[in-house]
Amino acid sequence: MIALIALAVLAPGAALADEHEAVQGTITDPDGEPLADLTITANRDGAEVGSDTTDEEGEWEIELPEPGSYDVELDLDTLPEGLAPREVGGEVLSGVEVDEGQQRTLIFQIVPEDEQEDPATEPEEPAEEEEAPPEGAETDSDTGVPGETETDLETPVPPQHAPFHERLAQVLLNGLQYGGIIAIAAVGLSLVFGTTRLINFAHGELVTFGAIVAFFVNAAAAGPGLHLILAIVVAVIAGALLGGGLDRGLWRPLRMRRTGRINMFIISIGLALFLRHLLLVIYGSRPNSYAEYQIQSTISLGWAEITPRDLTILVVSVIVLFAVALMLQRTRIGTAIRAVSDNRDLAASSGINVNYVILVVWMLAGGLSAFGGVMFGLTEVVSWDMGFKLLLLMFAGIILGGLGSAYGAMVGSFVVGIVAHLSTLWFPPELWNAWALLVLIVVLIVRPQGILGRKERVG
Repeated sequence: MIALIALAVLAPGAALADEHEAVQGTITDPDGEPLADLTITANRDGAEVGSDTTDEEGEWEIELPEPGSYDVELDLDTLPEGLAPREVGGEVLSGVEVDEGQQRTLIFQIVPEDEQEDPATEPEEPAEEEEAPPEGAETDSDTGVPGETETDLETPVPPQHAPFHERLAQVLLNGLQYGGIIAIAAVGLSLVFGTTRLINFAHGELVTFGAIVAFFVNAAAAGPGLHLILAIVVAVIAGALLGGGLDRGLWRPLRMRRTGRINMFIISIGLALFLRHLLLVIYGSRPNSYAEYQIQSTISLGWAEITPRDLTILVVSVIVLFAVALMLQRTRIGTAIRAVSDNRDLAASSGINVNYVILVVWMLAGGLSAFGGVMFGLTEVVSWDMGFKLLLLMFAGIILGGLGSAYGAMVGSFVVGIVAHLSTLWFPPELWNAWALLVLIVVLIVRPQGILGRKERVG
């Protein structure tokens, strides 16, 4: 609770400090290297209202006097010799609309001068084909990608005309990454249920909390501006403290009073609503992105493509899950967690401090949830209700794998992620979560205990 109170005290100042109008961006050369000392000017009604010069990272930002429509221009005289905007006239972005409190991200794409395109001489595309976004197009500051708001950022999507095996490989890779994120967040929820038999509907808010903490220390205007890797460490620690605080301040007293499971379940729903709307007040309703790893080129893995960011998320997810499994099997606290999960009374009679074990589980759940929240925020955007969007899929993974089994939660979450993405081969992407839940229903009809569920659970 201390972590949540600290966020409530400090975050509003950061949010208020961030409420100004601006245009911003990062300019790189064709090789992705930042371009410094370029001059960008913002004009309104023919009069200059502000200008800035790119720094060593190629970043620039111009604060605007008020919301409205602006023309933003890149000074071609400051471009290195041999470089030019991708399109003739692409150095001027006309009619950039900036809303109240919005920091709008703009993209100037730079290419070798001999590769510059002239739209006036380009043949028109057939009407039935979609045109690529014009170079230098204005983008929503929520994602930094043209026309995107709350969808995946640069997650490769196989074109419909690609061979089936390539589309299959791509969606399987995307599904593995998505499943890894669900698994990281779901393992803690499964461990909490295994040791306390509590169905915690507030677990999604732990996911959101971690993502928001990382945003405030990484990308908020009034934050310290830590690199995202350090911000993840801060978020995991804060999530662990929040998880431990919730156990010590709320759940342990309720257990000591022998509160019934149904009552605990209802309390968790109320806690979820309270935390969700508290985060809405603190963070605001506008989604945002982290400062790093947003715009990346894909790398080829044979039939599929993936960005370095998404590949890192997948690899790190597997490493974290393997570490959790190793901890449960090879450490004393892991053995104690499995013992309490299997039979709390027998574990207590064997000398295990059950309350301490449950506290560790809550802290582990909070830390893992926070980490999963940051990973989820990297692939999409950071929003006040992002954890709630992931909650049903976490429950699906846990139930599919076997209630109370940490290993089952891992397996079930990967199945949910893969099925969700596989469904996009035949059905609209808007339905991918529905198909994952349908598979859950089918599996439970055939095997009610789940994939790895059994009478004597080990996770």
